[in-house]
Amino acid sequence: MTAPSGFYAWSDTLCGVYYGPGCVQTALPELLEKVSAKKALIVTGKSLFEKTVEDILNRVNASGGVFHDISQFSPIAGIRRGVALYKENTCDSIVAVGGGSPIDAAKAILYFAQQEQGGKKRPLIAIPTTLSAAEYTSGVGYTDEEGNKAMIASPGLAPAGIIIDAELSVFTPSRLWLSTGMRALDHAVETMYRVGVPVPVKHLGYAAIHDLFSYLPESKANPQAIEVRQKLLVAAWMSLWPMRMNINSPTGLSHTIGYKIGPTYGIPHGITSCLSLAPVVKLQADVASPEDKKWLAGSLFCINEPSTGSVEADIRKFSDCIQKLVLTLGLQTSLSEYEVPKADLTKIAERTLGTSEHPLYPQVVDILESIYTQK
Repeated sequence: MTAPSGFYAWSDTLCGVYYGPGCVQTALPELLEKVSAKKALIVTGKSLFEKTVEDILNRVNASGGVFHDISQFSPIAGIRRGVALYKENTCDSIVAVGGGSPIDAAKAILYFAQQEQGGKKRPLIAIPTTLSAAEYTSGVGYTDEEGNKAMIASPGLAPAGIIIDAELSVFTPSRLWLSTGMRALDHAVETMYRVGVPVPVKHLGYAAIHDLFSYLPESKANPQAIEVRQKLLVAAWMSLWPMRMNINSPTGLSHTIGYKIGPTYGIPHGITSCLSLAPVVKLQADVASPEDKKWLAGSLFCINEPSTGSVEADIRKFSDCIQKLVLTLGLQTSLSEYEVPKADLTKIAERTLGTSEHPLYPQVVDILESIYTQK
């Protein structure tokens, strides 16, 4: 098996996506030069600080220091500490290394620093080590003082460069790696019925679905297989292909549920997708538009499963395949395992939909009840 490698660029905002094992060695200096970065702050997670970042630092001239005081869900308190360090060290850019939390934190640090410094845009280079795909959006999610998910959306938040190097992902814990792969699957599947997604991006979603179903089990069986990890990192890219529409296009129901249960109850976003994606897909067999149903049903072909002859039955079969993948990866869990009070389920459903009067409110309550004790 040959690992995918190469280079992709689209606009002046995105100077390039470099991908391939070992590519960080040449890609990072090239990107830093392209964006005229002289003093970059490294933002990373605590677990990666000693294992990976020292090597990255050796490629960053006049580094603005390292900030690793950021935890899951990017709390606002940590972001403020990052902004203070960024300003104190007179940085002109950020290199973010890690998963969704450090990359989102880096976006937020740049956003708030720019607000305090007159709005001048500063470049971000993202080096992902998970499959969460936060680097491909123009938005940022963080946790506010009350523990709620907060969002900022702006074209200026998109990274100037992305480096997808599978060799840097080998230190990622297996459960985090595989669960963020399910998060990527969540992105790809919800591409089929999210509002405003153009047809070519839906076909990229199909390719992502195929590769995630194919290579996540392989990666679990052989975690050191760099070629497999590289294919999964590219699949995560295809699952959430960068597009301006991301700013205004609402997320699908699975993501929305995840945003409500994740930060509040300490459930990692990859795990929320393991919980919510399959039942939400099954619901689409009843509530999606005819066109969206066709796109979802087409996913069966991507995973080499025969059609049942019925669009609705195909969607339900695809839902069962997703749940089987969760089991295969050893990621089956429940809301009760994360100590979510059962009395909170109706409140979560209401927060997900905005009101208990929403037509889907009973179905969302049913979904939450179904994943409360599943094992």
